[in-house]
Amino acid sequence: MKIQTNILVVAAITATAAAPAMAEKWDMPLAYSASNFHSATAAEFGKCVTTGTGGDISIETHPSGSLFKGGDIKRAIQTGQVPIGERLLSGHQNENAIFGFDSVPFLATSFDDADKLWKVAKPTLEKVLEDQNLTLLYSVPWPPQGLYFRNEVNSVADMKGVKFRSYNNATSRLAELTGMLPVTIEAAEISQAFATGVADSMVSSGATGYDRKVWESLNYFYEVDAWLPRNYIMVNSDVWAGTSDANKNVIRGCAELAEYAGNWRSKEYTGFTVQGLTNGGMTVAPPSDTLKAELKAIGATMTTEWLDAAGADGAAIVEAYKAMQ
Repeated sequence: MKIQTNILVVAAITATAAAPAMAEKWDMPLAYSASNFHSATAAEFGKCVTTGTGGDISIETHPSGSLFKGGDIKRAIQTGQVPIGERLLSGHQNENAIFGFDSVPFLATSFDDADKLWKVAKPTLEKVLEDQNLTLLYSVPWPPQGLYFRNEVNSVADMKGVKFRSYNNATSRLAELTGMLPVTIEAAEISQAFATGVADSMVSSGATGYDRKVWESLNYFYEVDAWLPRNYIMVNSDVWAGTSDANKNVIRGCAELAEYAGNWRSKEYTGFTVQGLTNGGMTVAPPSDTLKAELKAIGATMTTEWLDAAGADGAAIVEAYKAMQ
């Protein structure tokens, strides 16, 4: 796979450097491995900001949950333990249902639809983050989510009792509705969890499965295209307020380019990683007609539940999105 990364390099070279000031180091925790495309995009964003600000702000990324585990990153930014970081958006759906707009099953199942959904949901999300002392910089979607299993699955009945890796409210609820047993596992712990039998299945993208070499433990990947969850990069609003206008402009420019590059990478990575699962020995296939129909019914239930939890804001997002179809 050949992925062009020149876009951020060019941005770093051409960005207007701010006037010299006291240099700041911004540690940026990431939940995923350095080789993951989200982490690679974040690292290039950091280099872009460091170069573009003339070294006024130096961003150093810390992948694989090495600085803070995924579940702790957002809180660390809010409280000022770190100024900036990346987190899975739907990982905070328990705080506010709006964080889960991207994980409503079968609402947006393609990159184009996910982009439309993002555009209508972004203003509401920014307001939620503003109330939490956070400022959104950019967001990148994962590839479409499929189902991984150790054993063959042809219907929901085959899922009963299977230990299922959950990472947000939506995945936990999916486990409950299919009779699986949800087990909370961070991305950095996936390989070990499957190898030791802590979990036997998950819903995730081909990218996650490829990065974690899950074919060493699991055997089946069903392309159900359930949703395209997003990662987002946020900065502490107090830190942002104290950043010069010149440096803010550089950061915004780097963020815009990172979002573009990340989206491009995600699309390219989709086919590459699914092929990688096949090369690793996994059976990659669409779901059976029975399983597809049963999952659609479960998705309808989860959509109703999310709309109830998200209230008027959630309904407005879905209505605006459907109007774009």
